[in-house]
Amino acid sequence: MELTDIQRKFVLHWGEMGSMWGVNRTVSQIHALLFAHGKPMHAEELSETLGVARSNVSNSLKELQAWNLVRVTHILGDRRDYFETSVDVWELFRTVVRERKEREFDPTIRMLRELVSSPDFQKEPADAQDRIRSTMDLMSKLATWADEMLRLSPGTLDKVLTLGASVQKFVRGGDSAPAAPAPPKSPKKNDDDPDAHHASLPMI
Repeated sequence: MELTDIQRKFVLHWGEMGSMWGVNRTVSQIHALLFAHGKPMHAEELSETLGVARSNVSNSLKELQAWNLVRVTHILGDRRDYFETSVDVWELFRTVVRERKEREFDPTIRMLRELVSSPDFQKEPADAQDRIRSTMDLMSKLATWADEMLRLSPGTLDKVLTLGASVQKFVRGGDSAPAAPAPPKSPKKNDDDPDAHHASLPMI
């Protein structure tokens, strides 16, 4: 398969970003290719398109399957395994959040709870106890929030995030904030009056 310039740039950049996130470059590139292509591809085609070893592709596909980001499918008359990913970006986002939460976030919360409940915890300096408890509380709240968000459908989640952006603008006093009421009109003044122009400016 010959990639277009747009597809090539997308796949290469996704591989670079994957490395920054702690994900193998080939794993990220394969997922990006399947997403950009939008159709099932077999391992040999993935290997030829990306210019990586067949064994590397096989290992990468296993990792993507473990993350529930890639699934096996078949084509009538072809005995080979084909691989595809969801083309719904919101569904992919939910999958990544859910998998990373279960693998990284939840174990950390369990560890922090074990530390706090340990009898030896009381022997730690008071300020150290406060920092650990604060960390546990924050992560617990974030985990609860993530669970609630993951229960929403992609369409509802999109609306929630869009609403959140509007709320942020309102809090910051951005464009979405209601306009301040106009000041009372001042009596008409002579153009020679130095305060005439200032009288029409909104009060801050």
